Amino acid sequence: MTKYKKLRNPKFTASNIILNIVFILIAFVCVFPVLLTIGISVADESSIIAHGYQLIPEQFSFSSYEYIWQAKDTVLRAYGVTIFVTVVGTVMSTLVLAFYAYAISRKDFRYRKAFTFYMFFTMLFGGGVVAWYMVITTILHLKNTIWVMILPHVMNGWNIIVLRSFFTSAIPDEMIEAAKLDGAGEFKIFFSLVMPLSLPGLATIALFQTLGYWNDWTLPLYFITKPELWNLQFLLQNMIANIQKLTENAGGMYSVAQGADVPVEGARMALCLIAAGPIIIVYPFFQKYFIQGLTVGSIKG
Repeated sequence: MTKYKKLRNPKFTASNIILNIVFILIAFVCVFPVLLTIGISVADESSIIAHGYQLIPEQFSFSSYEYIWQAKDTVLRAYGVTIFVTVVGTVMSTLVLAFYAYAISRKDFRYRKAFTFYMFFTMLFGGGVVAWYMVITTILHLKNTIWVMILPHVMNGWNIIVLRSFFTSAIPDEMIEAAKLDGAGEFKIFFSLVMPLSLPGLATIALFQTLGYWNDWTLPLYFITKPELWNLQFLLQNMIANIQKLTENAGGMYSVAQGADVPVEGARMALCLIAAGPIIIVYPFFQKYFIQGLTVGSIKG
């Protein structure tokens, strides 16, 4: 009887074993490019030319990181800009999105349909890049300011939909009514009741916004001409795109001494790791809320 129970244990069913194998393969496919990037970044340039990309290089060398280290002041400044933009932008946008989504999730909000329509309309139609550029530069005067990398991403229609669905599913109307009967105002209800109960949904949206701010390089491309305001992604995009040219221009800001060999392939991979490293470290702290926030928010819209 004991052997029969062991055989019937769900952990040992054929479907679970197959699923585990499939997910192990998927995990390997996701992790392998990262490991390969690490291997290339610590490989000697001559080894890459002779043997191609290898997970374990024939010859190890940290010349790629030494090359990047020569531009450490520029890279660290770009890191500072990116961290400031990401932290301030994530906090600001998550709060604004939460206010908007909570308002349109309340059935007793008089202008709920109007604000919902406005949000959907902006998702479907836009004024175009030229009109957007003119508004930011000539009306808001945000060009060459750090706020031009924050404010355009504060609102996001899709994230509002996800967060509104979460509020509708996770916060019962009866709980709101009970808080009102106890004398709580709207802001008291939102910050003391709704926010603590909505951590999974808020963490999910915060992760989306964090990734958006961290990986964005288009806003600096359009609106930033001062190198001291370049964020990390725009700086690295420029360095990767022009690294071959920099090898021929020893007077460039990021180039090494005259006549020295530049690890072109290794430097590109090292730059990718430098850009992705902090997000890889931060993601596990959001993961416990991420799946719960998406699944609860998708129960009903």
